[in-house]
Amino acid sequence: MATTITINLKNDSSTSQDFCFFQQPAQYSSSGPVYVSSLCGQPLLPYATSGAVISFMFTPKSYAGVQQQIAPPKPGQPVGQAGALRAIELTPAQGAPINNTTTMSVSPSLGLSMPTSTDDVPVGAFRIVTAVFDPTLTNYNAGVAMESLAGGILLSNFVTALPNVRLDCTPSLKFYVQTGKYVAGTVLSFASLSPTAALCDAAAGYTAFGVSYNTDGTWTVKNMVAGLLKDGKPGLIVKSEFTTS
Repeated sequence: MATTITINLKNDSSTSQDFCFFQQPAQYSSSGPVYVSSLCGQPLLPYATSGAVISFMFTPKSYAGVQQQIAPPKPGQPVGQAGALRAIELTPAQGAPINNTTTMSVSPSLGLSMPTSTDDVPVGAFRIVTAVFDPTLTNYNAGVAMESLAGGILLSNFVTALPNVRLDCTPSLKFYVQTGKYVAGTVLSFASLSPTAALCDAAAGYTAFGVSYNTDGTWTVKNMVAGLLKDGKPGLIVKSEFTTS
């Protein structure tokens, strides 16, 4: 797996636009709603007049995350506070699982244990064993976290944790770019934003994406991998390209 994934965004429209980046929700073993938060959000001037580009870079390593809720999650509101995060492995398709389970604690403070190995976690998933707590007093978010190259770690998508359960999370490596003012750590509506967003599918093996926001509101996405160019020098090779309708 690539050590970094990069999304380079250009604004080819004639006006400044606000953009946000977010991840496709994981599959969760719980039956409640799944929430998604912005991983990055900032304005971008037109490329023709500014030459400005947003480069969103992150590591594809998996992280489990828990966070105390500020309020019930809803679009436009901050995700939470007082978080705990832990690097974790996903259950492999073959071989014994290694370090795919972490245990949540809430006393004396919120935390996640060092990961251990559990045999019954589904392939491609990790497990959070939630703590015993009273949800009428305090609620917690639990799910998938992401780490940027700048060192920031955010809860990317999550559910409201139930007490004392085994929560299995199967992360996705599909990411989206969309217009809208959603600063990092803000809840957004995946159902309303994703259908017209630019899809960057790192699950397909691509390691870099060139994304352009066009004057007509469509997106052009170049899917790329690192390799040797025709002149023999290392660079990014475009494997496919598409424009949304």
